[in-house]
Amino acid sequence: MKKILYILTLVLIIGCKNTSEENDKLQVVTTTTMITDLVKNIGGEYIDVQGLMGAGVDPHLYKASEGDVTKLFNADVIFYNGLHLEGKLVEVFEKMESGDKTQVALADQIDKAGLIGSDYFASNYDPHVWFNIDYFRSFAENVTAVLSEKDPENKDNYLKNYEAYVLKLELLKEEITETIESLPKEQRILVTAHDAFNYFGKAYEFEVVGLQGLSTATEAGVQDVQKLSEFIIEKQVKAIFVESSVPRRTIEALQAAVNSKGHEVVIGGSLYSDALGDPGTDEGTYLGMFRYNVNTIVNSLK
Repeated sequence: MKKILYILTLVLIIGCKNTSEENDKLQVVTTTTMITDLVKNIGGEYIDVQGLMGAGVDPHLYKASEGDVTKLFNADVIFYNGLHLEGKLVEVFEKMESGDKTQVALADQIDKAGLIGSDYFASNYDPHVWFNIDYFRSFAENVTAVLSEKDPENKDNYLKNYEAYVLKLELLKEEITETIESLPKEQRILVTAHDAFNYFGKAYEFEVVGLQGLSTATEAGVQDVQKLSEFIIEKQVKAIFVESSVPRRTIEALQAAVNSKGHEVVIGGSLYSDALGDPGTDEGTYLGMFRYNVNTIVNSLK
C-alpha cells in the first residue's frame, strides 16, 4: 500500500495525460462489478467506464495496482460502494480528496436507519446493501444525479436510461418475490461462506448465517465450523452455499463436519455475493445475478 500511495503522490505532483482531453465523454471509474454494471446502464454510450474489479474478485481484499492509480487519477468521476467494503482502497481515495474529481460512496448516501449494524466490522454497518433492490435503486438515483450534474448536455439521456433501468428493477422484484413465495418460511435458512446476504434475508424473511463475518478478511476457525454444523443439524438445513468470490474450502469443511455427525447436507451451488459473473453472461449483470441467486437458493432448499 505504501508503494501505491507513493506512486499516487508522484502522479498528482507530476501530472499525467488525462484521456478526457482526447475524448469528450465523461471519464468514469468504478470499483465493484455491481456498480460498474449499474453505471454502464445509466451512462450508456455517453460516458467511458472503467471498472477496477472483475468477475470473482473479492472487494474486501482488493489492493490497487499501479494501473488502477492511473485510472483513478484520469477519472472525472469515481463511484464506489463505501461503508468500508473496499477497505484496502480507502487510503487511495483519501489521498485523492484534495483533487477536483468527484468521488461518490454510494452506500454512504443511504439513510443509516435502514442499514444493518455490526459490532464486528470497521464501519459498524453491513456494506452489502445491493442485496436490497430498493437500496440499489437509490444507487441508480445517485449515479443519475451525479452524471447529470457533471455532464448536463446529456442529462435527458441519463434520465431516460435511469427510468428504463428502474422499470427492470421493479420487474425483477416481482419475479423473485413470486419465486421466493414458493419456499415455505420455515425452510428459508440461508447458510453461506460469509455474511453477505443479510439485506436479502431481511427483505425476504430468510434467516441468514455466514461462516465468516461481514468481511472475508476474517477467517473461520474450528469452533465456528463446529457451532454452525450443530445449527444446521438442529434446523435440518438441506443445503449450504459457496460464493464465487470466496474459496470453497471453508464451506466444504463445514459440510464434512455436518456429515460426520450423521446429517447429510449438500452444497446447493455457488452464489454471487461480492462480485458478478463473467462478462457477457446473464450472471455478469446485476439483474441476472440476482435472478440466478434466488433460483439457486430456492431450488436447493425446497
